[in-house]
Amino acid sequence: MVAPNFKLKANIVDILKQQIFFGEIVVLNGFIQSVTEIQSHQNQEHNYILPGFIDSHVHIESSMLVPSEFAKLAVVHGTTGTISDPHEIANVCGIAGVHFMIENGKTVPFKFHFGAPSCVPATNFETAGAELNVADVKKLLQSDDIFYLSEMMNFPGVLNSDEEVMQKIAVAKKIGKPVDGHAPGLMGIDAKKYIDAIAIRNTNDTDYKALGSGATDHECFTSEEALEKLKYGMKILIREGSAAKNFDVLISLMHEHYQNIMFCSDDKHPDSLAEGHINLLCARAVANGVDVFKVLQAACINPVIHYKMNNGLLRVGDAADFIVVENLIHFKVIQTYIQGALVAENGKSFINTIPIHAINNFNCTQKIDTDFKLIAKANQKEIFVIEAIEGQLITNKLALPAKIEDNYLVPNVENDILKIVVVNRYNNAPIAISFIKNIGLKYGAIASSVAHDSHNIVAVGINDNCICDAVNLVIKAKGGISACFEKSFYNNSSAPTATMVLPLPIAGLMSDKDGYAVANAYTEINTFATTFLGSTLQAPFMTLSFMALLVIPHLKLSDKGLFDGDTFSFIG
Repeated sequence: MVAPNFKLKANIVDILKQQIFFGEIVVLNGFIQSVTEIQSHQNQEHNYILPGFIDSHVHIESSMLVPSEFAKLAVVHGTTGTISDPHEIANVCGIAGVHFMIENGKTVPFKFHFGAPSCVPATNFETAGAELNVADVKKLLQSDDIFYLSEMMNFPGVLNSDEEVMQKIAVAKKIGKPVDGHAPGLMGIDAKKYIDAIAIRNTNDTDYKALGSGATDHECFTSEEALEKLKYGMKILIREGSAAKNFDVLISLMHEHYQNIMFCSDDKHPDSLAEGHINLLCARAVANGVDVFKVLQAACINPVIHYKMNNGLLRVGDAADFIVVENLIHFKVIQTYIQGALVAENGKSFINTIPIHAINNFNCTQKIDTDFKLIAKANQKEIFVIEAIEGQLITNKLALPAKIEDNYLVPNVENDILKIVVVNRYNNAPIAISFIKNIGLKYGAIASSVAHDSHNIVAVGINDNCICDAVNLVIKAKGGISACFEKSFYNNSSAPTATMVLPLPIAGLMSDKDGYAVANAYTEINTFATTFLGSTLQAPFMTLSFMALLVIPHLKLSDKGLFDGDTFSFIG
């Protein structure tokens, strides 16, 4: 690893001044001592130096990697810092989980900026493993290791001025730390009311567009929604993760609104992170005709300024957090420096894997097939069905003909109507059962203890036997993702195995193994689900993990029952 005292010559990209010049950067003790122009024009034979990329909203846990392993993979792609919401592990392990993420992140040369989870549990309509009250949130926000109040997902609570919700927001405002938004689909009066409630305003002026704001939102599904929120002073995060993909519908906003836009992944599975990160979004944005300086302002500058991150911006006196790229078209990363240390070069990470002490909260016992049966109601003709949508967190609410055998509601595999269940992982309780369309399994079942936001066990399958087997694989591992064949079908298939499981012993969310090994294992089990079990989704486990996310419309399943995200209530 290169010592943090060195000189580097290349084409230097000054994003704020929107200029590029050939020059030399001198780094002393991990900080930039000088930036000197050598000549007045670019040297086309040299690479380009620019500030590192920032993921402006990510749940590290969704990578199935601990922070140190996430960093190991991310630096290869030029990422030097993240705005990280640890509410996944907080829902499982409470404050202890948040501290686990912070302390593990400190073991590697990478700049994690964690928030205080605002909604643990996310709603009162599900069973979580912990609760963070106002006092807990205040204690976290007072820490120098916490940079903001994480996404306020309880937007009905904000709109209805719920006392606890408003107290958490008030604490953040008093301390002077920004509040992240989460307001899918809100427009008009509701959007204005929500933004006004969570924003930190610089003046009392009513010209919202001219005001600074402590509010962001990463949940816009249409450009019309994003424009409405921009009008009221909100900053918009263009999200492109493993499940939710909003880049194509929002990227055109970058031309005019680049000063108030950032990039984020939100949730990034390990195989996807191994392939690329924010660098890929920069290349796509440039390919879409967006000016490169506007792209880089969103990717490198805006998050640092908005969240007051400790990442350097390639200025004299800043921390030497920068990257060297081959060009400003494809953004192939040659080197990544953090605090002057060379942490990645030519696709190789220099961050080492370290031993991890597991933290968990998993207390349910093995299930039997009959636990998953669902009795039909008298004269029942229809069932509510969750319709999953590829590349989106939202779902549709369908009413479809019921299939009944021996007085039990059963899947209709021929019409892609499968059974979905949510099993309480924190104690033994009745299992929530419903139906889902567009997962596309033809055989077997898949299950996961990564199930936002409370992370109970969610499973989908063609029959009760398979679902039970998949769920029990997860329970036996004390957390993980699993896939299995029905034995009779497996005996006549070319599948390499009847069952697969990727253990996630840390909170049932993350592995304690090397990040690249986890990425490979995830690719194998994902391929098993698509190639041999027949799922029609590109990332069935990622999609499955959001089917219990009640704060995203329209129809979801919690461990307590089928939930309507529009009315915020259970349905029969």
